[in-house]
Amino acid sequence: MTPSLRLVFAGTPDFAARHLTALLASRHEVVAVLTQPDRRAGRGKKCQASPVKQVALSHHIHTMQPETLRDGTVQQALRDLQADAFIVVAYGLILPKAVLDMPRFGCINVHASLLPRWRGAAPIQRAIQAGDSASGITIMRMDAGLDTGPMLAVTTVALHPTETGGSLHDRLAQVGPPALLNVLANIDTALSNATPQNDAQASYAAKIDKRECPINWQEDAASIARRIRAFNPSATCFSLLDDARVKFWVATACTEASSALPGTITSIDRNRLVIACGNGQLVVTSAQFPGGRAMDIAALINGKGAHLKAGMQFKTSVIADL
Repeated sequence: MTPSLRLVFAGTPDFAARHLTALLASRHEVVAVLTQPDRRAGRGKKCQASPVKQVALSHHIHTMQPETLRDGTVQQALRDLQADAFIVVAYGLILPKAVLDMPRFGCINVHASLLPRWRGAAPIQRAIQAGDSASGITIMRMDAGLDTGPMLAVTTVALHPTETGGSLHDRLAQVGPPALLNVLANIDTALSNATPQNDAQASYAAKIDKRECPINWQEDAASIARRIRAFNPSATCFSLLDDARVKFWVATACTEASSALPGTITSIDRNRLVIACGNGQLVVTSAQFPGGRAMDIAALINGKGAHLKAGMQFKTSVIADL
């Protein structure tokens, strides 16, 4: 078993913070934390520390928030830490070769997909959107490419038919920390047995673009339902009903055909809202009107019943319309 390691942790969102918390509870020593600079967020646009920074400060860990890691002064500060390894989880900044080569065991990354499938920024969402049957965690040693390094460990999880981006995020955030600790416990063996990725099997998980959120009702219902689940809760899919932007939170597809125009409400009851699509129909069980919160259809009817009737038609919109 590898003795206690001196680690520098680099990460930013909640997914990364859960891995940092696990490392802080382990026998390893986290000597410094790298995280993105504070950003303005929320309705008040107040400057907020990242979840990783909040964890680091609560444990009195030295925290660095550089705008770039290409700066020579920053690189020297990292070099002076004499870390055995850098642990990188959803950090958000590129690590130049000078940084990748610093620690003796290299930079170890936790990636939320079954590499080489879904390299890139949004692997959780893209796996669900594509209809994959499985996802998982890959621990790899980073190289100069984008999520292209040799794999040290892979943990697979099956995707549920009702999986959302939020539920898969939370499941992988539980799987990742023990997988990482297991690699660190046997780091020499893990590195010597590393498996190169097959680039021919690679796919890219592009960052979610807000232009993907408006629903195109000409698409097939299964594709729309998967996107709604994948983007929940990070980038909610929506459509216009008259002038109201209605957000869709939970939906499934049914193959029953409809002669109604795509976007038309074909039926509504206390359990579901059914909308015609280019192929099949979308069955919505949770939605949200402007100024309100996400509700199941029964609650929505109680509050917005006059605004939801069979025969009404949602509009296919683009961001530029809004």
